[in-house]
Amino acid sequence: MDAALEVFSQHGYRGATLDQIADEAGMSKPNLIYYFDGKAAIHVALLNALMEEWLAPLAEMDEGGDPLNEILTYVRRKMDMSRRYPRESKLFANEIIQGAPRMGPHLETGLKPLFDEKCALIRGWIEEGRLAPTDPQQLIFSIWAITQHYADFEAQVRVLIPNEGAGWDAAHAHVETLFRKLLTSPETPS
Repeated sequence: MDAALEVFSQHGYRGATLDQIADEAGMSKPNLIYYFDGKAAIHVALLNALMEEWLAPLAEMDEGGDPLNEILTYVRRKMDMSRRYPRESKLFANEIIQGAPRMGPHLETGLKPLFDEKCALIRGWIEEGRLAPTDPQQLIFSIWAITQHYADFEAQVRVLIPNEGAGWDAAHAHVETLFRKLLTSPETPS
């Protein structure tokens, strides 16, 4: 699967071929086809595995925890994932940009209910005065946009901030500060 991830993240679904995947895996195309029906089956298997991993940090947001800490923990985990899994992020982004032709059903059955649940949780925290007022949907979209930028635009980030260690430390600190300020009001305990 790592070979398929490499090929799909570099070339996208349309540009990837079974020959490229087999070459990257160091196996023959017939051997690859023995395990998967074709390119679409490999791509869907990768996307399904990715969705499970991508949704785990959001799913772990705990209703019983401190709201600010729960959201900042989610932000930190998303930043860590962007750093460790840029290929996976690009694969997911390419699928979404293309209109989610292979994972639309998974978005409806996996992501949508979880998204709605966590938006309701955040809305409840806001109504209780535990977070500053903000739109929960837009908050989650903003977390995704900001954290995944570091993976999806990895080549640009590497050029603009060549010191990777210090650059990531600064990125983590900046993103956490941004969301801390957004979610904390004078009346909200921090």
